This record gives sequence, C-alpha cells and structure tokens, in this order.
Amino acid sequence: MPKIHFSSPLDDVTVEVRPGTPILEAAEDCGAQVGHSCGGVCACSTCHVWVRKGLESLSEQQDEEIDRLDMAFDVKPNSRLGCQACVADEDLEVWITEESLKAYMDENPDVRRKLEAEGKWPPKK
Repeated sequence: MPKIHFSSPLDDVTVEVRPGTPILEAAEDCGAQVGHSCGGVCACSTCHVWVRKGLESLSEQQDEEIDRLDMAFDVKPNSRLGCQACVADEDLEVWITEESLKAYMDENPDVRRKLEAEGKWPPKK
C-alpha cells in the first residue's frame, strides 16, 4: 500500500493508505493538520496542499477542483485540493500550505490554544 508523508512547519506524519483514498481523508486518519472549512466537498480551498513527490500518480484534476484552486493562495503547478486528489499506487510527499494549516487551527481552537501556550503557534518563519 502507498504511503503519504505530510510535512508542515509544525509536524511530520506518515500514513499508509489504500489506493483511491483522498489526501484529505488520509490526513484526518493520521492527524495531519490539513484544514477543510467546507467539510471536504470542494466548496473552498482550505485543503490546498503542495504535492512534492508522486503528483503524476494522483487522480486527474476535474474542472471543479481547478476552479476552486483559483481561490487558493500561492498556487503552484504541484497544488492540489486534498479533498479531490485521490492516491493511486505510489508514495506521496505532501506539504501542508500555510493557508491549510491556518484553516486547521481556526477549525480546531483547542489545538491552536495548546500550541500557543507551548510557543509553537504561530510557527516561526
């Protein structure tokens, strides 16, 4: 089974997933801090990630995802929405964007308050 390695300024997490699993679902399963304000239904861009390895193996982008990525910040050629990009049979390296990490903290204020108390949030640039 393929593995996804999630990275952010706060954490690194690796999880093994079944082919066909959306990146966002894998992130939720392993506790990677990928935001999803709309609940993962392609109605926002907060699950925006950069795929640093394995991009070509992901499911093909559909028009709806391309349109939503137009709303995202700092879009790059390797940008995908975690709710739309499904894993195939290759390992992935995924960077959680600042936009997504901030959305995660907004959606999880208890986690944010804990990290603030530890001096880990916001992350140092």
